[in-house]
Amino acid sequence: MAGRAGGATGRPPLTERRRAETRMEIAEEAVRLFAAKGVAAVTADDIASASGVSTRTLWRYFRSKEECVRPLLTTGLELLTEHLREGRGEHGSLAEAILGVRYDDDDATPRLRTLGDLLLLCRDEPGLRAVWLEAHYDAEATFAAMIADRTGRPVGDLAVRVEAGVLNTAMRIAVEDWALRSDAAAGPSLAETVRRALRMVGGVEKR
Repeated sequence: MAGRAGGATGRPPLTERRRAETRMEIAEEAVRLFAAKGVAAVTADDIASASGVSTRTLWRYFRSKEECVRPLLTTGLELLTEHLREGRGEHGSLAEAILGVRYDDDDATPRLRTLGDLLLLCRDEPGLRAVWLEAHYDAEATFAAMIADRTGRPVGDLAVRVEAGVLNTAMRIAVEDWALRSDAAAGPSLAETVRRALRMVGGVEKR
């Protein structure tokens, strides 16, 4: 998922943006190949060739062929972090701040479709599922740091960690629930599904 670009002062350097774009292109090609052939039949060379990069470049970015999909799984968290760093959603709970994030780029729909395909693959492919769960393990630490910063409590405080875990789990389940229905002709969008899940745990960050 992509979000609205930040202002000129907060925009990443060109090299960093190009690196992120390359990682995302690799992720999208990896999902396309995995969906078409199965993870076992796809090699790192296949992914690199389809992405227009060398295998050596691919290994600079990722530790395994399964990890190539990680940028698709973490882009929402990166957008949220940017959202909060820019000072939006300063007041209220972290759940409320997340509810304020908007995904409105023109390329959001095809990328969301690719994300849905990836999460469906995660159900049956242990390697991909491990990457998905690892991404959320890392996200939980990020949520805990955000909650600690917003509440003035230590990041290792039990309450902070539980709140971060509840919020993280709610978002993970919401995205998985959406993916299971992503091929349906009608139904709640990803944003609507996440909002519904967050409202279920909306008070988790409040003392």
